[in-house]
Amino acid sequence: MLADSIPIYPLYALLFADTGLSGARISTLFLIWSTVGIVAEVPTGALADRFSRRAALALSSVFQAAGYVLWIVAPGYVGFAAGFALWGFGGSLGSGAREALLYDGLAAVGAEGDYPRVYGQVNACQLISQLPAAVAATLLFSAGGYQLAGWASVLCCLAAAALAVRLPDGSGGPPASAGPAPDVDEPHLSYLATLRIGLGEVARRRAVLAGAVAVALVGSLDGLEEYFTLLADAWGVATALIPLSLLAAPLFGAAGAALGGRAAGWRPGRLGLLLAAAVTAFTAACVLHRPVGIAGVAVAYGLYHAVLVVTDARLQAAIQGPARATVTSVASLGADLCGILLYAAWATGQQATLAVAGLALAAVLPTLLRAYQSEGRSSELEPKK
Repeated sequence: MLADSIPIYPLYALLFADTGLSGARISTLFLIWSTVGIVAEVPTGALADRFSRRAALALSSVFQAAGYVLWIVAPGYVGFAAGFALWGFGGSLGSGAREALLYDGLAAVGAEGDYPRVYGQVNACQLISQLPAAVAATLLFSAGGYQLAGWASVLCCLAAAALAVRLPDGSGGPPASAGPAPDVDEPHLSYLATLRIGLGEVARRRAVLAGAVAVALVGSLDGLEEYFTLLADAWGVATALIPLSLLAAPLFGAAGAALGGRAAGWRPGRLGLLLAAAVTAFTAACVLHRPVGIAGVAVAYGLYHAVLVVTDARLQAAIQGPARATVTSVASLGADLCGILLYAAWATGQQATLAVAGLALAAVLPTLLRAYQSEGRSSELEPKK
């Protein structure tokens, strides 16, 4: 949740490159990051449902901070890999817990229809927070290099953990929606029962399965963000200016996330076209291979976030049982698996293949979203009057 709003984020790929790592080896670090997330994703989602979503969010930031400490004190491939492993585990702890806290909190006051708008605003705020982080990255890098930016990021993560423990916790309550919650026989489920309910809901309910697949496929495209700084570097932007040059991306991303709240009621075909436009803009920027291509990346990022907010909102509205974080973690697991394919394709120079895959996803997305509508639950996406 905090990952891209800290000073080291716009710089870490450059840190790896300046340490002597090739593009291929940097991609293997991303693979390690994703692999750890794959192993821990669903088990930690069930932990958040069974025990405490608030604690899961706090520990997520603590593990992220520990990963950055390793990058600072042990710069090199092994230190970077170990840091990514800690970050990957921390990310899995927070994955699903945030959405579950937000949706169930709104449902508790009968405002679950507001979830797309509120979730879009939360994402927009997170993206906008990249702006001061980028400015801080530039100032800190100029004053003390990667070390100073890294330690400042550790402090940011610990501050986020302190704030997370003050959030109200939504764990252990009844199902948020009015639908049935299969296999729920007691108010306090065991860990294995929670895990079983979450996995069972994905497997048995068509709308949840379609929603999870949509979130997984769309969410996997977020892995392209890891290459923004490397693209800017390859396009001739000076290292010290890269964080500032990429400010347009979070600005457009925030606008797109906010638009996602309004787009919740759009027809599936229109959302597919929106994703296709994002893929086309990003591909055109890569083909252009000039600093001005950053504008195309920003436009693509904004359109992408609008689609991401809507797909997540439809998944959350489809979930009926008490294992909301677990179900969301299943979708995140799918995104991690698809992300590995994305990193591998990028590392082997298959950017054209990625473009074709993105357009194919845009064509398939309307079908997945219609599976949600077929259960007659689209009205839950509309705000309560």
